[in-house]
Amino acid sequence: MSQSEFFNRQSAILAPLFVLSGPSGVGKTTVVEEAIRAVRYPLRRAVTATTRPPRPGERPEVDYHFWSVERFVDALDRGEMLEHAVVFGRDYYGTPRAEVDPYRSAGVGVILVIDVQGAAQVRAKYPGDHRSIFLQVPSLAELERRLRARGTEDEARLARRLDTAERDLARAGEFADRVMNDTVPNAVRALTQIINDEFQARGYEPCLTS
Repeated sequence: MSQSEFFNRQSAILAPLFVLSGPSGVGKTTVVEEAIRAVRYPLRRAVTATTRPPRPGERPEVDYHFWSVERFVDALDRGEMLEHAVVFGRDYYGTPRAEVDPYRSAGVGVILVIDVQGAAQVRAKYPGDHRSIFLQVPSLAELERRLRARGTEDEARLARRLDTAERDLARAGEFADRVMNDTVPNAVRALTQIINDEFQARGYEPCLTS
């Protein structure tokens, strides 16, 4: 079956929505990108909008939509955001609706990589029509080590992130599935299995290229 034939066949079935969250520094983006490459179903990561400046190596419109505060607030006023949050009291983050619903209607699954606050908003808007996943870290000490390895945080900001992470970890029970990121390969395998199971439950067949 060709790629175009596959998408035409599957587009009649609403594709799944995955909501993945976890504390900052747990490795959400890395694990998700590896899982997207591993699955044999049409799946994309929704690109989040943020008002913070890009970090070294981040690509506009690929890693994030880097918006001004004015543009973000305008999108909120227009009802164009699926979810949003203000992080650390200064940076807006959120998912544009255009990153989700049109793709699902076309037969392409969408995975949101968002914080716990945003995940709660999405779960409330799609009751019974999403799969929520919490990515865990073995310990707060290991999370601190990963955040320090980034080299992007001063001590005050690092302390805020760790405080938020502790609160996030306490909410892991709100999610349907939990994946431990002790190593990236283990986490990718577990996440890939969850994604495959959800596509199969909706009657999707693996994508085969000719």
